[in-house]
Amino acid sequence: MKILSELLNGIADIQVTGETNFPIEGLAFDSRKVLPGMLFAALPGSLVDGHIFIPAAIQNGATAILCEKIPQNRDSKIVWIKAENVNNVFGNIASNFYGNPSLKLHVVGITGTNGKTTTATLLYRLFKELGHKAGLLSTVCNYIDDLQVEATHTTPDSLQIQQLMARMVDAGCAYCFMEVSSHAIDQERIAGIAFDGGIFSNLTHDHLDYHKTFAEYRNAKKKFFDNLSPEAFAITNLDDKNGMFMLQNTAATKLTYAAKTLADFKVKVIESHFDGMLISLDGTEVWTHFVGNFNACNLLAVYSTAISLGADSEEVLRIMSMLKPVDGRFETFKSPTGIFAVVDYAHTPDAIKNVLSAINEVRSGNETLFTVVGAGGDRDKTKRPEMAFEAAKASNKVILTSDNPRSEDPEVIISEMAKGVPADKASNVLMITNRKEAIRTACMMARPGDIILIAGKGHENYQDIKGVKHHFDDREVVREIFNVTNQN
Repeated sequence: MKILSELLNGIADIQVTGETNFPIEGLAFDSRKVLPGMLFAALPGSLVDGHIFIPAAIQNGATAILCEKIPQNRDSKIVWIKAENVNNVFGNIASNFYGNPSLKLHVVGITGTNGKTTTATLLYRLFKELGHKAGLLSTVCNYIDDLQVEATHTTPDSLQIQQLMARMVDAGCAYCFMEVSSHAIDQERIAGIAFDGGIFSNLTHDHLDYHKTFAEYRNAKKKFFDNLSPEAFAITNLDDKNGMFMLQNTAATKLTYAAKTLADFKVKVIESHFDGMLISLDGTEVWTHFVGNFNACNLLAVYSTAISLGADSEEVLRIMSMLKPVDGRFETFKSPTGIFAVVDYAHTPDAIKNVLSAINEVRSGNETLFTVVGAGGDRDKTKRPEMAFEAAKASNKVILTSDNPRSEDPEVIISEMAKGVPADKASNVLMITNRKEAIRTACMMARPGDIILIAGKGHENYQDIKGVKHHFDDREVVREIFNVTNQN
């Protein structure tokens, strides 16, 4: 509970109608969750405008309303807070309500199309091994030190972020590593967070269903760095053509990492095998349990960030040699007959290209490489043919299948993917809508030594079909077909 005037402290560009010297019992942006004495934020959502729920919020007991438009017949008993950017103001109010927890943590945000989950999760694990209490906000799972909290979005809503960070502070955490999605940046879900650092991984086609153009998507990412403080650091991937664009207007200390160009931090892959690779990080060789150039770059981002946060380089390298891949990120399985399966979350053209490149780097070339892949429904349609193109180009056999079709017809999605298959590769492509049957078919066709990539879902344990989440886990299916209990 906080006094309303305290919640509005330090927030500019608002107009307040009414007395502010009274307690607020809680915050809500869902009118159904409003209880007596709460502040309700009428967020202008992309699908539904929260202003239409103001009467319901008042009926449920809201005593203060944050909105962009005050109703003509406003209730004089309610305190009205008018703001041009309600999302931003609500994030700052939430921060004040929970005691500005980000000021008591070293918060580092990771943004980019691919690599966010791996980088954030490995930073969390690294700092735990360094002896620090830490928190994680990620696609796979949120952590408050050792406590797991289910993740529903890549980046939670602004209220949940502040709640989780406050719990991290209460648990004694000193660090928080978080994925920062383009949606979260655009919707101001990270407003009210004082970041100590930001990392840019890469930028490829994704989320154009939301951002409409690649330029809008790119600019959303850049906005994160634009808002970093002069006391923060900003680390960017120089191998990506948008790397320096991200830092053009940042006030933060600029740092760079790269595998192919001169940078502040460098990585080189020396040896690659299915169970790991030997890399050189800033001139020091270290064996890791990861595979692929893209993972070498993720590891370099982790190393660069740890050093920027003041960690000892020798200790960081020692721990990095022990870190294991994140769930659903290049997880490998081996059947009793010697068939390899790789389960990976790759769900963009570039991610498909990267993971197939990693597999092709370590295979002899005599094996058959199968790729089982689908594309999500109600999402960016432009990437569907591109994903199939990358799969067909770098695989011997491809099975196009269902992913999370959501409200769409999975067979329509598959047909749209098939348009990207080159004519000379068409005979190598099958279309099997049932995902389990698609995986089973690849396993039945494979011979000892062959490799099967199952892409798109990774850690997910469900399929979203017509608004219903049905239990489905690629890894469970592989274990069942291979008749194995443990991954390799």
